[in-house]
Amino acid sequence: MKKKDPTVNAEGMATRTRRTIVKLLKQEGSLDALQLAKQLDVSGMAVRQHLYNLQEQQLVTYVEEPRTMGRPAKMWRLTPEANRLFPDGHGDLVVSLIESMKEAFDEEGLEKLLEIRNQKQVAQYKNKLAACVLLHEKLIALAECRTSEGYMAEVAEHTDGSFSFVEKHCPICEAAKACSGFCSKELEMFQQVLGNDVEVERISHMLSGSNRCVYAIKTVN
Repeated sequence: MKKKDPTVNAEGMATRTRRTIVKLLKQEGSLDALQLAKQLDVSGMAVRQHLYNLQEQQLVTYVEEPRTMGRPAKMWRLTPEANRLFPDGHGDLVVSLIESMKEAFDEEGLEKLLEIRNQKQVAQYKNKLAACVLLHEKLIALAECRTSEGYMAEVAEHTDGSFSFVEKHCPICEAAKACSGFCSKELEMFQQVLGNDVEVERISHMLSGSNRCVYAIKTVN
């Protein structure tokens, strides 16, 4: 019986650990090495080695955050290059199609096509949220829909009764870069789905350099 190569096993474990680190940074946002070590149940030194490896691949970077005591902490986050590790909704093909539609229908025609897409999304989400009464229930159902589409969405409720709707990934990011109408229609879509008695404001945007899109949502008094 052929013995397994321990070097291959070690490399496989290292690769899986780095994938987990990337996933955690995608889900949680910026984290320091000790926070990552705690979640992975490994030493801080081991995590740092993996982070420096990922940095060499240009998948992560960091900013230094001051601490009340001691040296500043390195807060690690994903770079735009890391987006290639997550589903992108066939970005290159979509971008090519957008450019073709601009040539065929001009900007006004493309806007009409986006409006048709938007209304179909509104109808689809309203159907999924039909049984929900409370705003919190609607947001949870909407987050489930968006997550199934690759947006990695979640809802956070605040003490003042407002909510944050967070999308940690954008599967159509490349398309949105090529056509800003996708993002503006998305904001309109959330507003239409949740109703006129709800205020929706985008306070963080991936295309503006953030690592996630965040919407502040509250009931209008």
